[in-house]
Amino acid sequence: MSKTRIAMVTAAAAAILATAACGSSQSPSTDRDSAAAPASVPPPAATPTPQATPPSATATDRPTAPGTTATGKPSASATGGQKNAKPGTDTQRDASGKPGTESATESGTPSGKPTPPTQSPTAPTTSAKPSTTAPPKPKPSATEEAKAKYDPRCMTGRAMCIDKTTRQLTWLIDGVPQYSFEVRFGSQELPTREGAFKVDFKSKDHVSTLYHTPMPYAMFFSGGQAVHYSPDFAANGYKGASHGCVNVRNKPLVEKLFAESQVGDKVIVYRS
Repeated sequence: MSKTRIAMVTAAAAAILATAACGSSQSPSTDRDSAAAPASVPPPAATPTPQATPPSATATDRPTAPGTTATGKPSASATGGQKNAKPGTDTQRDASGKPGTESATESGTPSGKPTPPTQSPTAPTTSAKPSTTAPPKPKPSATEEAKAKYDPRCMTGRAMCIDKTTRQLTWLIDGVPQYSFEVRFGSQELPTREGAFKVDFKSKDHVSTLYHTPMPYAMFFSGGQAVHYSPDFAANGYKGASHGCVNVRNKPLVEKLFAESQVGDKVIVYRS
């Protein structure tokens, strides 16, 4: 049974082949040429050579600024979801869109509040103003003070300068005051004469021949008028008056003047 089936299949196949060969319009030479020519195989496609990436283009070689990605664009955390900032401005805007505020920084400053600058207090600068105070005047010398204070006739030589206004007798040598003391003058009935005089004579223990009163350390300059020590002036002061003489109550100084003065020294009696 199997052999019969195989034979039938073989016969059918041979019939089909014969029919196909009869229906073909091509010549046997053409079929041979086409059968002999091998089919053309397309050339293999060229494999592209990978190019080396330059070192400068790698993300690891370029330092990444804080808040930016490897491509140089600001990261989402740095911008805080903000819109693109206008070129030429450095002011960031917070979530509300107000300029001058920043998002929370690493130090923990709350977002939306500007960070006040830390400045150390400095002393206010004041411009120097020119001084309006006049420089102190130099202190006048003793001679200059004497010129302003005493009669000009007392400024030369040796002089007893007697001022009836200040009731002072000053002993001057070449315009320089040596010392001063208080004096008392005569009454209105017996005034002490004023003017320029000189010492006529000296008497240490003199007694008045008219009034019979003591006149110690007397230095006469105008008749019977003299500069001398007065115990009454020492005891009563200006309550009394002399008979025209110049009374002195400072005994030590009148003794000193009596010892230093000479006949011929000037005696100037005046009012300042």
